[in-house]
Amino acid sequence: MNGIIVINKQRDFTSFDVVAVARGILREKKIGHSGTLDPMATGVLPVLVGKAAKAQSLLPDTDKRYEADFRLGITTDTLDIWGTVQSTQECHFTEADIEAVLPRFRGEIMQVPPMYSAIQKDGVRLYDLARQGIEVERQARPVCIDTLELISFDEETQSGRLVISCSKGTYIRVICDDIGKALGCGCVMTALCRTKACGFTLADAVTLKELEALKNDGREAEVLRRTDSIFTCFPSAYISEKQAKRFMNGGSLDLDRLRSVKDRKDLMLYRVYGGDEFLGLGEVNAEKNELCVKKLFFE
Repeated sequence: MNGIIVINKQRDFTSFDVVAVARGILREKKIGHSGTLDPMATGVLPVLVGKAAKAQSLLPDTDKRYEADFRLGITTDTLDIWGTVQSTQECHFTEADIEAVLPRFRGEIMQVPPMYSAIQKDGVRLYDLARQGIEVERQARPVCIDTLELISFDEETQSGRLVISCSKGTYIRVICDDIGKALGCGCVMTALCRTKACGFTLADAVTLKELEALKNDGREAEVLRRTDSIFTCFPSAYISEKQAKRFMNGGSLDLDRLRSVKDRKDLMLYRVYGGDEFLGLGEVNAEKNELCVKKLFFE
């Protein structure tokens, strides 16, 4: 079995838990995932099965979409509701108050990673330092917030929900915390669901229980997507039978002999097909005017 199965991850499962369970259900040793979701988060987690697992280090930097619940008037050490409470205060903010501060967190912004994160400092994970009560200086990093919208807010509970589309490496907890700082009251994230990743949405996803049921009925192939579906952001290059044989043996191809590439040599990666079969990714070597093998996926 080779391809991609989009899992709707349940809460309290790590991404590695999902891979382990999927490995048992599918009886497939080679399984990876497309991007870590924290244990308390739910939602879209593409699982790479068989030869598709080789795509893990090559996944394009596609935007992700989330729905995040938050509550004003609280701060914690982890910036979410599951951490140790550091402060509380009574709040009486309105929807308009929150809308007024959101624009400052849209677009290209600088974000300071939280201490409870997997980022390393001198070879040590920040969350390991945080658990020892050690806080170190973190350098702000650029992230892009394409969408940041308030879709609901309850003035009685001072709780609401945000829709966020953002670049890779964005911490949603930090956005919630920054909103709290801007309002002067504190804010924590109380739930997080990833609704889109790698071009897949919740509509494409199945739960692990659903996958198990499909496997028991011999229907797991119904939710197995082609490996190339995760690379649709790259253009395609269709090559001849002779060229395909050379490419599959690791040989590079003359760009001038590739009709689908001639006018697009400035692009670096291509999905390469021999007929209808996805062979792998090709990388442009402009200096040699060649399309070289980046990774092969053919069966």
